[in-house]
Amino acid sequence: MDVSQEQSSGVIKEGFLVKSGHIVTNWKTRWFVLQPDKLLYYKYESGKKEARPRGKIPLTGCKVTCPCLEYENRPMVIKLQTPSSVEYFLEASSREDRDMWASHIIDAIHTLSPGESCNMGSDNAPLDLNNVNLRQVIDSMRDIRTGIRLVNHSEQGNSFKKCFTGSALIDWLVSKNLVLTRFEAVTLASTLLDESLVKPLGVKSSEAIRNGDLAEQFLDDSTALYTFSEMYKRRGSVKNEIALSAVELSGKVVKQGYLLKQGHKRKNWKVRLFVLRAEPDYLHYYDPSKEENRPAGGFPIRGCLVSALEDNGVPTGVKGNVQGNLFKIITQNDVHYFIQATSKGDRQEWIAAIKQLA
Repeated sequence: MDVSQEQSSGVIKEGFLVKSGHIVTNWKTRWFVLQPDKLLYYKYESGKKEARPRGKIPLTGCKVTCPCLEYENRPMVIKLQTPSSVEYFLEASSREDRDMWASHIIDAIHTLSPGESCNMGSDNAPLDLNNVNLRQVIDSMRDIRTGIRLVNHSEQGNSFKKCFTGSALIDWLVSKNLVLTRFEAVTLASTLLDESLVKPLGVKSSEAIRNGDLAEQFLDDSTALYTFSEMYKRRGSVKNEIALSAVELSGKVVKQGYLLKQGHKRKNWKVRLFVLRAEPDYLHYYDPSKEENRPAGGFPIRGCLVSALEDNGVPTGVKGNVQGNLFKIITQNDVHYFIQATSKGDRQEWIAAIKQLA
């Protein structure tokens, strides 16, 4: 994954992002390289970045929106808008990665054009949370044009209509300048819960209310579900028997990020979003080009063996001329997973995180 000398000069940040197409609005994973005056993106083939970029986004005069709420099922999206009103939608692997990309891009834009405005949080003073008009907040949330988007979700075998995730509400509160920080947004959302203006849906958010303090009971989480009190509707009933897949996905997220994975049948390399969870300990991977939130695969971590592979030459079991930053996971059922990280440091972090749970 080495960057050529010509392109690596002045590199501020690089890594995988999922990009929406302009003509055919499908999502494809690309390797992005942020330089002081532009953002380049490359296609990946057979575990390697192509030599020539597929596109270039000049940063002068661009505006950044983060969080971007135009895709309800993609809360990790950043929007770049050029002076000619061309819009680029880029999805990161986590909120931390999203905010880091946005911060670096905004810094580069400000260096090129001091004074350019970017919507990363708010420059205005937040509402006084001690005297906030909660009904006004709810009315704003329910606005048909600018309010929070209500979508359908599933959790542990139950289907819920017209609801929103915890992280979606936190993103919305920050983007609407109602608060200055995510911590304040969690506090405000918890107050909405305490005043019975918002209700939890499902196990995860309900348990947070039972176990958490006021400022902690609302989960800034993409899997915790909530809805408006008067719109509290649920299809189905709570089941005593929870599907195995739902149990697997109920653990606490320990680490997540984009990695390349070799297929078991075709042996081709694809970028996948990997999510490592604890209690229960599972590693799942998702196809970032698809809208659905269901994992493409996964396995329990307990009893797995994980090790780094040599960076010199192509290791045994690896197809194609794929070298560098590789590691292997062998499950209890003797299934071998070959994975490529974006850097040596990233590989070490993933191996260490998996070993703690194995």
